[in-house]
Amino acid sequence: MALSTTHQEFVLHFGEMGSRWGINRTVGQIYALLFLSEAPLNAEQITTQLSISRSNTSMGLKELQSWNLVRLRHYPGDRRDYFTTPDDLWEIVRTLVSERRKREIDPTLTKLRELEMSGPQGDPYAEARIAELREMIEMMTQFHDEMERLETERLVQLMTMGRKLGSLFDRAPRMKLWGKAK
Repeated sequence: MALSTTHQEFVLHFGEMGSRWGINRTVGQIYALLFLSEAPLNAEQITTQLSISRSNTSMGLKELQSWNLVRLRHYPGDRRDYFTTPDDLWEIVRTLVSERRKREIDPTLTKLRELEMSGPQGDPYAEARIAELREMIEMMTQFHDEMERLETERLVQLMTMGRKLGSLFDRAPRMKLWGKAK
């Protein structure tokens, strides 16, 4: 089955963006194909539709599974594995944010804490900057944890209130963060 122009452009774009997001182009293309596919696809179908090697398909699917971005499906009488993406866009976004946090933010936070726990090393400026960065990342991860606990409906309501929240904060007294008035 040939891909429509819309499918082709979307798949190519996701492949290009994948390299900017830290995944390889083929993985981005596989995900885009699955995302737009109404029915789950098996590896042979993916390989054919994207004109890629079977090994690239296999490696790409394994990577997407490690990110929890694809779901495995089986059909009675068919031994092949079929793959699909979650239907809920919010689930996809939440998964992406959570997985990026595990891979990028958490290791950085661990390193910053280790550096602080090692005690003063004679560079007060660097030590203060590390502490400042750790505090900011901890604040962001605490905010993420709170948002993660919200039901999707509440999260959407919160996000659509953007400007209203900004005006509410404009009326509130200024807070002091990291030793500076904000």
